[in-house]
Amino acid sequence: MPSPKSDPESTLETLKLVIYLVPIFGFFPSLWSLYFRQGSRRERQVSRTAVVLALAWLSTYVLTGAGATLSDVAATRLLITGLLTTTGYFVASLWLMVRLLQGNTPRLPGISRLGDRLR
Repeated sequence: MPSPKSDPESTLETLKLVIYLVPIFGFFPSLWSLYFRQGSRRERQVSRTAVVLALAWLSTYVLTGAGATLSDVAATRLLITGLLTTTGYFVASLWLMVRLLQGNTPRLPGISRLGDRLR
C-alpha cells in the first residue's frame, strides 16, 4: 500500500503550496487562487496565510521606507527596521515551506488567524 506522500496528486499539491509560500513571487499565484476560489481547503488556507504575510511585509516595508526618507533623525533606525522585517518575512516563509514539506500544517499563530478571518 503506497504512502500518502508518494501519491502524485499529493506531491503536486505540496509543490503548488510551496510555490505559494515563496517570498514576494508566491503572492501572485496565492492571490489568483483566492480570487477565483480555486483549490482545496488546505490550498486556500495556505494562500490566505501567504497573502496576509506578504501584505503585512509590504505595508511595513513601505511605511519604514517612507519614514526613513521623511526623517533624518530616525532614518537609520527605520531602515534597520525595514531590513529586519524583510529578513523576518523570508525566514517565516522558509520556515512555513519546511513545515509543509515535513507534512505539518503551515500556520503562523497571528497571521493565519487573521487570514482565516478575511474569508
